[in-house]
Amino acid sequence: MVIGVTMINVVPGQEKATYNELCSLDGIKEVYHVFGEYDFVAVIEVQGLSALNTLVDHIRENKSVTATKTVVGAEL
Repeated sequence: MVIGVTMINVVPGQEKATYNELCSLDGIKEVYHVFGEYDFVAVIEVQGLSALNTLVDHIRENKSVTATKTVVGAEL
């Protein structure tokens, strides 16, 4: 299991539609609308790094998404 956290920027005015789409994607466990450098934080839980990469690529294909930054969780 791989946990990723993706921070997402979107086109102004497209927050609600983007939020709804993010929430509908398999592998995204939580989506938070945040203030600051990013518009959303998505918590992703998938089976491997390849699946994480595929899901983040899918997020980035959304025309409302202008930027993403993903960090991958690690066990201690």
